[in-house]
Amino acid sequence: MRILVAEDDPVTRRVLDIFLARWGYEVILANDGAQAREILQHADPPHILILDWMMPGMGGVELCEQVRQTAKPFPAYVILLTSRSEVEDVVHGLEAGADDYLTKPFNREELRARVKAGARVVELQLKLAERVRELENALERVKQLQGLLPICSYCKKIRDDQNYWQQVEQYISKHSEVQFSHGICPECFEKHVRPDLNKAEPRGDSR
Repeated sequence: MRILVAEDDPVTRRVLDIFLARWGYEVILANDGAQAREILQHADPPHILILDWMMPGMGGVELCEQVRQTAKPFPAYVILLTSRSEVEDVVHGLEAGADDYLTKPFNREELRARVKAGARVVELQLKLAERVRELENALERVKQLQGLLPICSYCKKIRDDQNYWQQVEQYISKHSEVQFSHGICPECFEKHVRPDLNKAEPRGDSR
């Protein structure tokens, strides 16, 4: 899983890079909030963000607010990195959309535990989003079979949107994932098959 680290202090940025890479994460580094925002505008942005609270130009809190307000939201777990520990500051960061925070100087094991928690949340969000897409596709397929269908009174063919007439099974197979297995109902057996069987039966000696 990829992690974006936005930190203007080069030493802290390097330490985070080493630790996270050692734990198996792909790390993307940004020197400030503006560079981090540019990275997040890519088609496939990182899903875990570690943002320094105070950065030149755009701080972590402001960037977090922009992430939550984006027109195309994506699963993102935001950890604010700050030297502030007052309750008011923590509440402000969480209200801006942050999921967690770490105070400087941070403990290595605490960082690892919080990042692992974020990774679990993101994985669940991605799975849920995929499930929602599957359900939406299923509903769309169902909708394609709804409405008024013109059907021939004699041959029972269905007219599609292009004014072509198709067998019922062809139409349904085209608009859904249904597959047909043909058989003979009892009524048709007696009406169509039985007479042919009777004709094929050997006749007795008429002498």
